[in-house]
Amino acid sequence: MNSINRRSVLLAGLGVAGAGALAACTSSSSSTPALVNPSGSAVAATEKKRPSTGTVRNVTLTAAPAMLDLGGGVMAKTWAFSGRAPGKEIRLSVGDTLAAELSNQLPGKTTTSIHWHGLALRSDMDGVPPVTQQAVRAGSNFTYRFLTDAPGTYFFHPHVGVQLDRGLYAPLIVEDPKEPLSYDDEWVVVLDDWVDGVTGTPDEVFAELRQGMGGMDMGDGSSSGAGSGSGHGGHDMGDMGDMGGMGMGADSASPSASHSSGGMSMKFMLMGAESELLGGDAGDVKYPYHLINGRVPADPDVYQGQPGRRVRLRIINAGGDTAYRVALGGHKLTITHTDGYPVEHQQVDALLVGMGERYDVLVTLGDGVFPLVALAEGKETTGMALVRTGSGSAPKTTVRPKELDGMIMTASQLRAADEVRLESKKVDRVHRIELTGGMDKYNWAINGTRFDMNDPTANPLMIEEGQRVRLDFVNTTEMWHPMHLHGHTYQLGSSGPRKDTSIVLPKKKLSVIFDADNPGQWMLHCHNAYHGEAGMMALVAYQA
Repeated sequence: MNSINRRSVLLAGLGVAGAGALAACTSSSSSTPALVNPSGSAVAATEKKRPSTGTVRNVTLTAAPAMLDLGGGVMAKTWAFSGRAPGKEIRLSVGDTLAAELSNQLPGKTTTSIHWHGLALRSDMDGVPPVTQQAVRAGSNFTYRFLTDAPGTYFFHPHVGVQLDRGLYAPLIVEDPKEPLSYDDEWVVVLDDWVDGVTGTPDEVFAELRQGMGGMDMGDGSSSGAGSGSGHGGHDMGDMGDMGGMGMGADSASPSASHSSGGMSMKFMLMGAESELLGGDAGDVKYPYHLINGRVPADPDVYQGQPGRRVRLRIINAGGDTAYRVALGGHKLTITHTDGYPVEHQQVDALLVGMGERYDVLVTLGDGVFPLVALAEGKETTGMALVRTGSGSAPKTTVRPKELDGMIMTASQLRAADEVRLESKKVDRVHRIELTGGMDKYNWAINGTRFDMNDPTANPLMIEEGQRVRLDFVNTTEMWHPMHLHGHTYQLGSSGPRKDTSIVLPKKKLSVIFDADNPGQWMLHCHNAYHGEAGMMALVAYQA
């Protein structure tokens, strides 16, 4: 691939938003004050304030083993919702109530949950065991019921172990009945990096990544991040039931370079891949496939359209360890939203989408056959789908449109639309969020402490309802981290975009602000599935 055109990459200021220190910085306390209960009266009172249409959308989501056809002869033994990945899209309107029954039909004693990524919903429906609910046991059901109060592009996935990196995810679209955008059609585009049931499982990947720590035992009694709650050093042992007997030294259809740790073959680790856009290391994991809407480039998903039509693309990165540089060959993209919230429109050639981020763009279609390419940033491989509006042959699976090296917009260069920009006001509470750890020991953490699911309220980041809160993300590591806050949408700096997931570059600082208007207990974590599970998580809790 050609080198990045430095003059066209708008990166200045990424990771350095925010002003100087305030006197409102939090001070440590010898005892933790009482926390708002996720099912308490304050949570119920907040939901009652939200407008409701009275419409209830009932869905059933069955989490179960599945054999998926990814196209091109690639079959994957995985777990999915109702036998497909991405799962069936849920679409409803602002003010509707979603009543989603999760039926856990996963093997053995595997527990699971559903997190509704990006939604400011009631705390006890957020799907984070054991903080907001008990994990849903195999053979059991749980119904999530909540109001949807903001339009946008969202998705849902488990919050247990590293299940995020299986096939258990699907889009959730909340429509605006007063939609201001003018367009002719929509295409939901879900990006994913795929290993499960092809060359291994996410549990095997996580076990390999942790070998630098001397094996499975973390050695400090801590559990891990992404919601295991199993008490086995943070490794979700229930997930181990579907390994199919694959050992770490088993043959791989896509083996990585011959690196080893403790005599163990490094089958899944990505070695030496770097990205200028990401400020260094691209990621941890070598994936055999990168998918768009569940399909490999050899047998891609195809959008059938007409020349001249204006299409809204809702782009979701559901991946576990990969940022994607996305472009549509022969077209410009106009960014209209990020993480569900409108921004001042910006026309670009390509955009960078980290795990957990979503972007909406408008595009006016040309005449012919065009590749929609998701370049796995720094990993030198791609996912691909096709837009077909006329005659012509499909491009090669290795096509790299010139737009990938054109003007690439990153979130720090966007501005929130006037109607969603936070009003200027004094900050009441500041939390410094140091991102710590490294690949050598795989000890990813926040403020030097790996999150302990066995004691989730041990070191909460305290806030109070009504406060204006600032989070200063200070990345002390050599790796980029997409930091996700549950239950809220923050703003980058004084006028940046409203987001819930943001890339924090290595050795950089990113300051965000939000209003504490959704009482409960909320996770703040890296949306790299393996960093979060290793412990890069913290609890943001409202004081009772």
